[in-house]
Amino acid sequence: MSLQGALGRLKGRGGEAAPPDGWRELVTPEGVDLRLKVGAYAERFAALLIDFAILFAGLAVFSLVCLGVFFATRVTWGSEALGVVWLLGTFVGRNFYFVLFEMGPRAATPGKRAMGLRVASADGGRLTADMVFARNAMREVEVILPLTFFAARGEGVDAALISLGAVWSLVFVLFPLFNRDRRRMGDLVAGTMVVKAPKKVLQPDLADTERGAARGFAFTPAQLDAYGIKELHVLEDVIRAGDRKSMAEVASRIRTKIGWEGAADVADRTFLNAYYAALRGRLESRMLFGHRRKDKFDLG
Repeated sequence: MSLQGALGRLKGRGGEAAPPDGWRELVTPEGVDLRLKVGAYAERFAALLIDFAILFAGLAVFSLVCLGVFFATRVTWGSEALGVVWLLGTFVGRNFYFVLFEMGPRAATPGKRAMGLRVASADGGRLTADMVFARNAMREVEVILPLTFFAARGEGVDAALISLGAVWSLVFVLFPLFNRDRRRMGDLVAGTMVVKAPKKVLQPDLADTERGAARGFAFTPAQLDAYGIKELHVLEDVIRAGDRKSMAEVASRIRTKIGWEGAADVADRTFLNAYYAALRGRLESRMLFGHRRKDKFDLG
C-alpha cells in the first residue's frame, strides 16, 4: 500500500461530511485528496481589474517609448516600422500577459496573487500549458469582445446589433455566477478552475513530540532518497491523522522500501516521526544546493 493510498483510506474511513459551500474536494491522479476553496467572483473580478491596470500601464509606457522614438528620429519610413512594432507589442502584451504568468510555478498573474488566487486543473491533475493557453484564448470572447460592444455606438440596425451583441457578451461575463465552481467559459473549455492559493503555515516539526526516541535513528542517504517532497507531504498527513492501522501499514511500507534493519520493536509512530524528520532535513539540505526532488520518481 502506498503512502497516497493510506491517506485515501483515512479519508474513506472517517466518514467526513461534505465540505462546506465554497470548498471542493479533488483527488489527484496519484491518489492525494485535496480540499481547495473556490475563488469568489468578486475576488476574480478584482484580480482582473488589477491585471488590466498593470497591463494598460505597461502598454501606455510602451506607447510613450514608441512616440518618443518617432519624434526623436522624425524619419518617414521609420514611422511605419514603429507602427508595426507598436501593433506587435500591444498584441503580444495583451494576449500573452496572462499566459506567461499562469504558466509559471505560481500559476497566477500579479492580480491573482494579490487576491490570493491561482489557476488549477479541475480534475486535480497537473496544470499544463495547453490548458493555460486555451483558457486565455477564450478571454477575447469573454472580455475583449464585450468591451468592444459596450464601447460601440450606432443607430437603427447597427444599434440593434450592438445591443444584441452586448447581451450575448454579458452572458459570458456573468457565466461564473451560475455554476458552483465559479468557472468561466474559458475554464470549462480548458478544464481549469480558479482556487484560493493555499497558505503555507510553518508548523512545528512533527518529531518534536518524540525527539528523544528519534535521536536513536540513523538513516543513510540512500534510504532518505527513496522518497521526495510529495511523499513527505502525504506522510505528514498520515502522521497528523493518527490512525494506528494506517500508520502501521505506512511504516511497514517504508521499512520494506528502504530496507530498514533497525530495531523491530519501535513504535510505528516513533519510526514515522523519525523518518519524517530525517527526510525533511534531507530534502531541505538538497534544496539549498538547487536540488528539488518532487517525488520518488524524480531522479534529478
